[in-house]
Amino acid sequence: MGLVAWFMDSSEEDQRKPHKLTPDQPVSLEELRQLGVFHWKLNADIYETDPELEKIRKDQGYSYMDIISIHKDTFPNYEEKLKRFFEEHLHLDDEIRYILDGQAYFDVRDQEDRWIRIAMRKGDLITLPAGIYHRFTLDETNYTKAMRLFVGEPVWIAYNRPADDSDIRKKYVTSLQRC
Repeated sequence: MGLVAWFMDSSEEDQRKPHKLTPDQPVSLEELRQLGVFHWKLNADIYETDPELEKIRKDQGYSYMDIISIHKDTFPNYEEKLKRFFEEHLHLDDEIRYILDGQAYFDVRDQEDRWIRIAMRKGDLITLPAGIYHRFTLDETNYTKAMRLFVGEPVWIAYNRPADDSDIRKKYVTSLQRC
């Protein structure tokens, strides 16, 4: 099964729920690409030796990686961190995540400022471009294990919205206008 994404409702209900509109309004991979969001489906069972992952890492310059497991019973300050991950923000660098186990959601803003929810499952690798407003949460299973990839040393700084005057946000918005 390929990556699934949809426009979200505006409900204040638990962030871990799907939040689909009625009727559902799916978002295609092409629409995500137009926002600068890219996806690969890989075999997470062989991530340590996967030649396809190695090729992507080499081609994209992803020289650093680590693995994070998020579960309420094992992740320190689980509720606090999940709330922080769900705050709308952007980064100065691309955000690259590869789901090795479990499930999660990335939400991104489209050009009209609507939320798009991207359902991430085992084997999904996604890149979010620098400057895109986004947020992250688990789904109702409350578990994911993900590889975090970076070009060079990791940078963990999130700039919460509003950050429209930042150079990286302006660059991102300009790149959308050229499409």
